[in-house]
Order: sequence, then structure tokens, then C-alpha cells
Amino acid sequence: MKLTDTQQAILGLIAERIEAEGVPPSQTEIARAFGFSSVRAAQYHLEALEAAGAIERVPGRARGIRVLAPVPGPQQALDLAVGNDDALHLPVLGQVAAGLPIGADIGSEQMVLMDRALFSPAPDYLLKVKGDSMIDEGIFEGDLIGVHRTSDARSGQIVVARVDDAITVKLLKIGKDRIRLLPRNPDYAPIEVQPDQDFAIEGLYCGLVRPNR
Repeated sequence: MKLTDTQQAILGLIAERIEAEGVPPSQTEIARAFGFSSVRAAQYHLEALEAAGAIERVPGRARGIRVLAPVPGPQQALDLAVGNDDALHLPVLGQVAAGLPIGADIGSEQMVLMDRALFSPAPDYLLKVKGDSMIDEGIFEGDLIGVHRTSDARSGQIVVARVDDAITVKLLKIGKDRIRLLPRNPDYAPIEVQPDQDFAIEGLYCGLVRPNR
């Protein structure tokens, strides 16, 4: 059975986490990492990987996954055939902070081909994450996050926001008299947007790809 691009990327993530941490990611972590709307989507892809002989799942163990197949290389995990109807040709515009806000390095010429199934909604561009303030959402330093360009967002959504001249990715919380940008790592404090600051929503987070490294 031929693996889809999404399944190859999931296989790469599983192998990377086992090598780095000694345990594979949970289904919830896989769903977050790939922007799936439900854990069932992650379970479906794991079942397909097992049916293809790429992994073995150990009954009765929540993280009982063994990798059996060769792991795709970095380009296989990121690049798709140009003619693929499910491919998105996206620019990497720079860096976004998952930590304290940093200036965005806009103007990169890098373009990558991505699987449309990794994102919801479809992104307009990618940003490379710097920092670890969003690790509880499965967003790690070095990840490429998809951003759907919009100025509208609801409280509780993960957004890419501009505070003065800095760009950051955080969980948006809108109160009656204040706006907060919340990290998803207890080591970081929320960012309180002050009335005199230039604040804008640059886009919505809509999924990510983790390059093999």
C-alpha cells in the first residue's frame, strides 16, 4: 500500500520523537501537530500506516508504536510532486516567535510545496517558529506553521499577531476591557496588549509541518 504525503510526514514525526524522547507522540499530539480537527483523523492515518506495514501498534499501550518501514527524508516529508492537485505552493515569509515577540524577517525567497490535507483552512504562507512558548499546542521551534491571512479572529483561536513592530504566535483571548496573547507553556507569561500599542491580527494558525532535523 502506497503511503500518502501526510502519512509519510506522520511516520517521520513518529520516528523523530522516538529518537529524541524515547516515546512516540500520542494521537492527540499528532492531531495537533498536523492541524487535524479531531483525534479520529490521527487514528485513521495510524491505522493506514499499520495496514501498510510501516508501523506496529502494541495493544494496551497508549503510545505503543514501533516503526517498521524506512523513514522518509527531509525533502520527502516536505516536498510533493509539482503536478499534485493536493499541493500548495507556499512562500516562507520569515520567522514568528513562540516566546517573546520578535521582528518578522519578511522577504524570504524560499518556496515549498505542501500537502493541502495538512492544513485547515488553506494557508497563504508559512512562518518558521522560533521559541518554545507554544509547546503544549504541539508547536515547536523550527516548525513551519501555515498562516491563513485574515484580520478577523475569535477569542480562543491561535493567531499570528503584530504588537507594534513585532510578530508572535499565541492563543488569543479577548476580554471586555483587554486583549491578551496567551502562551501554551507555563514558563511564559501572557502578553497584555496595551491601549497605546499598535496591535493587529495578521492571520490564523492553520496547521504545521515539522521538518526532519
